[in-house]
Order: sequence, then C-alpha cells, then structure tokens
Amino acid sequence: MRGGVLGILWQLLRGVGYLALYVLLISGTDFVLFNLGWCFIYLGFLLFLPIATPIVVQLLLGFLTGITLDIFFDTGGVHAAATVLLMYLRPWVLRLLTPRDGYDTQDSVNIHQMGWQWMVVYLAMLTAIHHAAFFLLELGSFQVPGITLAKIVVSTLYTGLTLLIIQLIFFPTRRRSR
Repeated sequence: MRGGVLGILWQLLRGVGYLALYVLLISGTDFVLFNLGWCFIYLGFLLFLPIATPIVVQLLLGFLTGITLDIFFDTGGVHAAATVLLMYLRPWVLRLLTPRDGYDTQDSVNIHQMGWQWMVVYLAMLTAIHHAAFFLLELGSFQVPGITLAKIVVSTLYTGLTLLIIQLIFFPTRRRSR
C-alpha cells in the first residue's frame, strides 16, 4: 500500500481516523493533564506522512486538518495556522535529520525504520514548534510566560509520548534493508 491510488486512499483514511479520534474522544476534558497538557493526537496524521510527500500536498493537508478542527471547535484559525507552520517546517527538519545514507524513496516516518533517537528528536522538534505556535496564538500575547511555557512543554511531552506509543503499536516492524 505504498503508492498509487491505494496509498492515497490509505493516507486519507488515516487522516479521517486521527481527526475523528481527536474530535470525538480526546478533545474533551478527560484527557487534559492538570489543565496544562493537551494531547493533539491528530498531529500523528501529519507527522507520519511519507517522506516523499510533496510540500504543496503537505501544506494543503496541514491547512485542511487545521481548518477542520477550527470549524469543530470554533477556534478562529489557530489550529490551521499552527498546522500549516508545522507542515512548512517539516521538510527542513527532515533535511536536518537526514541519515548518513540519505532517505530511500519508499521510506516513511516510522520508529522501526528510523530508530528511537531519530523519532524522538523528530517528534520533539516538530511537536514543540506546533504547540508553541498554537498556544501563543491562542493566548494572543505573551502576558503569562510561565503558564504558556508550561503548556507548551507538558503538551509536547504528552503528545510526543502518545505518538510514540501509537508508532510502537500500530506501525509495522518491517526494517529497511541496507
């Protein structure tokens, strides 16, 4: 299911699954840690896209994901702005983290292919960027820096750990042959 129509349909189905899971289950107050940590699980759809996904498609998917959440939660574009920024910076982070041998065209963002260290750094960087943009835009200013910084750090750890668990449970353990 790597390429072609089946691959695209699989990615769209994954995206709808992540969004539905977030909107219907996780977005409630039951999954908030001490009123500081939110789990933005829908980021898994965007962060786990194949590496060869064109930038225009990434930006479009980021915008569609964000605007869908903005419509559901009436957040005025905060999700859309943060997800578009995330998808704009994703290729640069991938370039920064390029392995010595480079990426294969069939590589995907997968803990079993890339390894623990790569995945933790990748998730930490991009999740922190998203959360910083989201919480700063949500607040509208930097009036309460301690609370804002705590929200960014706790939410980044919470979302990152959740996405690592999803990687371990749901992604195939097939390793690349090099």
